[in-house]
Amino acid sequence: MKILVTGANGFVGKNLIAELINRGYKNIFKVTKETESFLMESYIAECDFIFHLAGVNRPKNENEFMEVNRDYTLELLELLKKHNNKSPILLTSSIQAEKDNLYGKSKKAGEDLLFSYSKDTGAKVLVYRLPNLFGKWCRPNYNSVVATFSHNIARGIDIQIHNSNVELTLAYIDDVINEFLRAIEGGESRKGEFCYVPVTHRVRLGEIAEKLYHFKDNRESLVMPSLEDEFDRGLYSTFLSYLEEDNFSYKLKKNVDNRGWLAEFIKSKSMGQIFISKTKPGITRGNHWHHTKVEKFLVIQGDAVIRFRNVHSDKIIEYKVSGEVPEVVDIPVGYTHSIQNTGTEDMITLFWACEIFNPEKPDTYFVEV
Repeated sequence: MKILVTGANGFVGKNLIAELINRGYKNIFKVTKETESFLMESYIAECDFIFHLAGVNRPKNENEFMEVNRDYTLELLELLKKHNNKSPILLTSSIQAEKDNLYGKSKKAGEDLLFSYSKDTGAKVLVYRLPNLFGKWCRPNYNSVVATFSHNIARGIDIQIHNSNVELTLAYIDDVINEFLRAIEGGESRKGEFCYVPVTHRVRLGEIAEKLYHFKDNRESLVMPSLEDEFDRGLYSTFLSYLEEDNFSYKLKKNVDNRGWLAEFIKSKSMGQIFISKTKPGITRGNHWHHTKVEKFLVIQGDAVIRFRNVHSDKIIEYKVSGEVPEVVDIPVGYTHSIQNTGTEDMITLFWACEIFNPEKPDTYFVEV
């Protein structure tokens, strides 16, 4: 299949083309503002499907609304007629097409051209009135509040909110692209003459800002936000894509003593926290037990013996583990336990605890195994 994509360098275009390539499509004709007219015509003459994504919503001159959103669409349709190519056409319109503003009128004019063309030629058209979109590769300070907020918050720049209770309907770019790829195969979602993206989210503007600030704070607090909700996962991924390239990393606080060092890695109110430690040869950590807190130990470098003893028994249980054979050891409550580096090199261990450590209620009682 030969696929033509107008607006190939735009937000939706970049994401669409990347996923088309991921899924094995090889013949992709990329059309941008710089594409010469003769090349555009040759693409239109032989394409099998058209993604008409090109458009403008913040032009320097108001005349550009109609020039791009209507007239460019008309030019494309005339070329299709000229070459008698009845390829299906997918148009990205906007919910603004329902409103009485210059942008909305221009998008509505583009829609009308496609519906008229379909009636005249019998060609299949798919018109999507998209809501607000968000995701990676979207230009900040242009037409996406999520992109603007993510970009600014990641850089410590103030954001402006005039009404935090305003509700937005948002679609995540991956959900948009998945719908578009279903459309290629004839599986588009339809309501009447229009197509739609079936997965959208209704969110308050102030809530978006709160979540983004939480994402930023996570890099210092180490407390991960809940990502159970699809919107939160998409928003978190979007936020990280706007980090400055020299700010992808952050250092952890190392607690150093004669045994080696230990650092907190990730915390979660619902899933506890993860530590990482380096322990010197011959050194033992632990020798304590818990009432409710449970843990998991995973040695990823070196050799160790993990010992247990029920606090009401003299029986000692041993598990010998090695970083060469990843083996998770559960630490039950009521058992005092320890881990000893039995090798000749530093031992590295991942520890998971079911709750974030609370110094006021540590639930930790020191008793030798």
